[in-house]
Parts: sequence; structure tokens; C-alpha cells
Amino acid sequence: MTSGIPFERALLSLLDTDHDVGASRRALLIASLFAAVPLTMQAKTARADQINSAETTIILPDAIRWSDWNGGPPHSGQVATLYGALDRPVPYLVLMKWNSGYMSAPHSYATDRLSLVLSGTWWVNSGADFDPDNTVPVPAGGFVRRVARTPHYDGVKRDAKEPAVIALFGIAPVELQLVDPSRPSWRRV
Repeated sequence: MTSGIPFERALLSLLDTDHDVGASRRALLIASLFAAVPLTMQAKTARADQINSAETTIILPDAIRWSDWNGGPPHSGQVATLYGALDRPVPYLVLMKWNSGYMSAPHSYATDRLSLVLSGTWWVNSGADFDPDNTVPVPAGGFVRRVARTPHYDGVKRDAKEPAVIALFGIAPVELQLVDPSRPSWRRV
């Protein structure tokens, strides 16, 4: 048995039947490792092509553009629209950041809304009567579905150590309706 590659010839000599069984096993193990060397030397370096932005959109955390909520008290929270819009008939994905000590007044939406708590604890309740002491805590990883045209309210209690960030998905237009439009849409708690 001859081969044109020098290290293959050396490996074949290690496998010669004149060696003891232990040496042959070691040689077989070494031979299998070295057998892969030519394949790895011939392989091309893997390279990722640039992502086609018409096919895949990526927004890294530092590039998310947060803005203050419309009509909210200063420092109550922020919103970032990642996809779609809240005022056109399209799907949307927005992030809402609730700062501690603020809750919404009871309100409803025209369409269902799916919510996933990304960080912090979000306090939620259903109904037309605002009662922050009876809200339910939803920690990071929790899911909340708001059924269309049902009153609810939510926010972050005053003693929270961090804001709550919630990812919201639905079909717009949202058409927020306050239960009592004569009262403020935000409450300090």
C-alpha cells in the first residue's frame, strides 16, 4: 500500500501488523484524527454575506428610537415603534416603557392586543373602575392578551426598582377610548 501523501504513508506504517494491540489502537485513533486534516485544510473559511434589508430587518438595542408618550406626564414612560403604525390598518409591534409610579386610566382598544413583558414587572387589571391596589403583577416573560373593546388599565407601581418594558402586538388602528374622557388618561400612583 503506497500513497502520494507523506503523512498518510507514516500513518500506514503505524498500523503495520507487527505492532502490539495497544499500539495499534492508539495508531488507529491517531489515524482517524489525522484523516480529517486534508478535509479541513481544503475547506474554505465560512463567510456570512451581507443581510438584504429588503428581506430581513435588524434593529440592535442601541438603535431603538424611544420617544415620550403623547399626552403622558413628563418621565411617565416612552414608546418605540419597531414595526407598522398605531393609526393605520396594519399589524404593529411597539415597545412601551413604563416608569415607576404611573398607570393608565381605564381604557379600551378597537382590536385585540398581545403583550409580552420583557423586563420589570407590569401591573394590570380589567374593568372600568380604577383600583391600583387590586392590580396583578406580571413579571418579565409574562404574557397578557387584551380583548378588543374591554376596559382595562395598567402601569408600574411607585415602589418598583426598575421600569417595565412591554412588547405590544396587534392590528391597528388602535383607537384608544377612555372609559371616562373627562378625567386624565394617566394616573400617578
